[in-house]
Amino acid sequence: MPTYVYECKSCEKSFEVEQRITADPLTDCDCGGNLRRVIQPVGISFKGSGFYVNDSSSKPAESKPAETKTETNHAPAPTPPSTPTTTPSE
Repeated sequence: MPTYVYECKSCEKSFEVEQRITADPLTDCDCGGNLRRVIQPVGISFKGSGFYVNDSSSKPAESKPAETKTETNHAPAPTPPSTPTTTPSE
């Protein structure tokens, strides 16, 4: 069951109550004042890799430099011999 925080508008007393989501919110305080439900921040934080690029982050994304090919002393692959082209005669 979710825990809701309520605050009295007249005596400023705040307290937590476990209620079902379908239950009506509390309206009356012990002092006779009106209660209001206080919205609490969400207690979850997504950190690490695997999230979208447009998510907020503390530093800009670093781009990796392109890898350069190193030359090797291999001989080039042999080319196949060219075949003469013939035209059919009539």
